[in-house]
Formats: sequence, structure tokens, C-alpha cells
Amino acid sequence: MKQKKSASILRKFLLFNLAVFSVLGLFTIIYLKAVQPNLVKKRATNHYIIISNTIDHLDRLNINFNSEEIKKFLLSTRFLFQSLDRVQFYNNEGILIGDTNILDLDQNVFTKSDVIIEETIGGEIKADNNLNNSIVKENDNLTKLTIINQYQDEPITTSEKIQNNFFVRTTEKIQLDNLDTGFIVVTEEANDILNAVKERKAFIIRTVLAVALVILIFSLFLNKYILKPIGLLVTFSEAIKKKSNKSIDIKNFFVREDEIGKLTKSIDEMTKELQKRTTRAETFSNDLAHEIRNPLASLKSASELLDKTTEKIESEKLLEIINHDVERIERLITDYSQMLKDEATWSREKMSKIDLVEIINNVVEDFRQDLKNQNKKIDINIKKKITTKNGNYILGIENRLEQVVANLLDNSISFSDDNKKIEIEIEETTKNLVVLVKDEGPGFSETTPQKIFKRFYSNRPKSFGKHSGLGLNIVKNIVELHEGTISASNRVKKRGAQVEVLLPKFS
Repeated sequence: MKQKKSASILRKFLLFNLAVFSVLGLFTIIYLKAVQPNLVKKRATNHYIIISNTIDHLDRLNINFNSEEIKKFLLSTRFLFQSLDRVQFYNNEGILIGDTNILDLDQNVFTKSDVIIEETIGGEIKADNNLNNSIVKENDNLTKLTIINQYQDEPITTSEKIQNNFFVRTTEKIQLDNLDTGFIVVTEEANDILNAVKERKAFIIRTVLAVALVILIFSLFLNKYILKPIGLLVTFSEAIKKKSNKSIDIKNFFVREDEIGKLTKSIDEMTKELQKRTTRAETFSNDLAHEIRNPLASLKSASELLDKTTEKIESEKLLEIINHDVERIERLITDYSQMLKDEATWSREKMSKIDLVEIINNVVEDFRQDLKNQNKKIDINIKKKITTKNGNYILGIENRLEQVVANLLDNSISFSDDNKKIEIEIEETTKNLVVLVKDEGPGFSETTPQKIFKRFYSNRPKSFGKHSGLGLNIVKNIVELHEGTISASNRVKKRGAQVEVLLPKFS
């Protein structure tokens, strides 16, 4: 089955923002389309108030609905229409009987209009230069058609743009003495509505561009400082997984103190630790194979000779050799398996504040009892030279430190004869606790005693069947796990060997 290619985070981020922008854009278009009708509706509400007041005045003043009466009414109630450009009255047949634009009045009475019509002495109507007669007639015809064909007992509000000016017109029926008398049409210039719509459009466009710019800048930042480093780390981990020889440099991220820098350091340390463990496991396997090869060869030779010999003494010697080699192989495999298991659990174990002197006392007491049970006359003494109140404490894993002390004692006992002494000295420095394990054995014959901490080191006691050669190496690993150091040397004033362990004090 073909593996589905996953989209990058940047692509997902951009697609998500595109989807959000599309939805917002749709709602924005709907909003902008609704802005102008809402503003027109709001303006029409003001018209309804003016029309209602006008009808009330007509009814209260008992105005006859004809040209003369309406003209007088318009002259006497001019204050009602100060906010309007034009007020027209029509009879039920749609014939114009009153119009503020044809009154012989001071033009300051009404709001200035682009359509100004004057009545001449002869009664003729002529349009101002702003609009010709055809436009005036066309508008009046449209109003007549609206009255006759579209009016259905509900006020009608229309809007139109004439020579770059925007007008809102409201038409409503006039009832006087419960009779349908005619119609009133009010017209108002409403360029502010267009300006408001333009301002909203401009604001939204500016906002959209600003948000898009911010998202673009954030996307570039996200890609450069987060996604590219993560992508490089992915490539780095895949190269390690595939054992590729391709060199990928991630050291540039080490200087960063943010999460990416911490992640990079963590991956680098984890990778190095895994490589170290892999190398260690390979070395262990090779060393173990080498160590097992010798007793196997000896075992094979002894078994072949055992078939050919007839003497009892010789057979017993061969059986002893076979038994020793089998014990040696068993110990190698057991200790090797335990060592691998221990190393796997070290990373999961948590350190805590512990009393190192108490641990040493407990381990020594167990060894004294074992020596007594085995009738061995080896004396183990503890010398404590600690003066500070918290000088006994370190940060560590209790059972692992018990293992360190036990392995060091076991190693010293294996090289010690009866009536010999083993001394454990505990001292403190400013930063460390120092543990010295001294014996009275033959000491180290090597020029470099540090070799004893290598795996399967060859200089071992006669009772090697009980010792795999891994103990001191395990001790070294545990000490280093606690950020300490370990060293070995021969004693200066006495015959014997000593091992020194330094562990950081708890602070």
C-alpha cells in the first residue's frame, strides 16, 4: 500500500488561514451588501416621521387636496421639510399637484438639490442647468408608475444615483377623513450613505490587507525559525534511522535558548547516547564472544582427552577443568545479561538524597556475616572522616551505590588471604565525598592500573569461575552515572591495592 504523503505544517497553516479568510470574505461581502439597504431603511424611518407630521398638519388645517391649497400649505409649513431636497404631492391618478421645487421661494428654505425646477410667469416649468427636462420628466414618470403600479398599502422606499449624487425617495398614501386622498413623495440627498459604505469598504480592505500582511510575516517567521529547524531535525533523525552517511549539521540550533534549541540538544544527546549504547552493545558482544571462546576451547580439549584417558586421577583433573570452564561460561553469560538489564533500567531510575555512609555500613555488615559463614578471617574496617552536618549525603540511586560498594569489596576479598585487612576510608572535600577501598593483596602489576575497569580484563584471581571480569566495569559505569570518578593505584606505604571513588555531595 502506498504511503500517503503528509502535508507540511506551513501548508496546513496557509490552507487553514485561506479557509478562514474565505469564510470571513463571504460574510464581509454579505455585510457590505446589507450596509447600504440598512442605511437607506434608517433614512426612510426619518421620512416616515416627516410624512406622518405632514399628514397630521393637512388634517388639522383642513387642507383641500388641490394645487392651490397644497401650494399655500407648502409655503406655510416650510419648516417641516428643511432636511429634505424635494417634497411632492400627487392625487390618486398619479398627477403632480404640489412640488417644493417649483415654488417661487428662497432656495435656502430647503436643502440644496441638484434638481431645481422653477415656475415661470407663464406657468411653464423649466429645469436648472444641472439636469435637463428629460431627466425631470423621466423621474416624474417613474414616480407616477410607482404610485399607480407598485403601491400596495405599504410605504415604498427607493434609492437611485443621479449624476454622482445619491437620493432616497419615500412614497406613502395620504388619508384625510378616512379617505384615500393622494400620495406624498419625499426625496432626500443621501451622499453620506455612499460615503459611509465607501468608508466601511475601505476600512475592511485595509483590515484584510493588514491581517494578510501579518499572516504572511508570521508564516515567514514560522517557516524560518520553527518549521525549517523541525524539518532539519526530522531529516537528521531519518538519516540516523537509515544509517546514512549524509552529514547534517544541527549545531547552529544549540545556541538557541528556546524550545527548538532544547529539542535539538535533547535529540543530539539522545542520538549520541543511542550510538554509544549501540557501540557498547557491539563491543560487549565481541568481548563476550572472545571471552567464551577460550573456555570453550579448553572445554573441547578436556572432553576429547576424557574419552581417551583411562586413569582415574587424570579423569578427575579433566572433569575439574570441564567443571571450571562451564562455571566460567555460565558466570560470563549471567553477568553479561545482568549488566545489559541494569544499563537499560538506569535511565528510568530516579535519584534522591541518600546517606552514603549508611549504605556502606549496611553493605559491610552483610559481607562480614558472609565471611563469618565461610570461615574466612578477613577483617573489614570503616574509617569515617566527615565533620560537616550534611557531609554524608549525595544525590544518587541507593541500590546502584550498594552495588558499587559490594563489587569493590568482592574484588578486594578475591585478592586477599586469611588474616588480612580491608579498609574503607570515607572523607569529604568541599564538593565531593571520597571513598577509599584498600586491601593487603598483591597489588596491581600493571603500569596503568586504570585498565582494571575495562570489560573482561585478564588479570584475575584464581577463583575466576566466580568472577566474570565485568564487576569493576559495572562499578565505573555506575559511578559515572552519578557524575563521579573512579581510579585505582597501588598503596604507597603498604603492599596492596586501593580504589578511590569521588561522588558529588548533595547541596
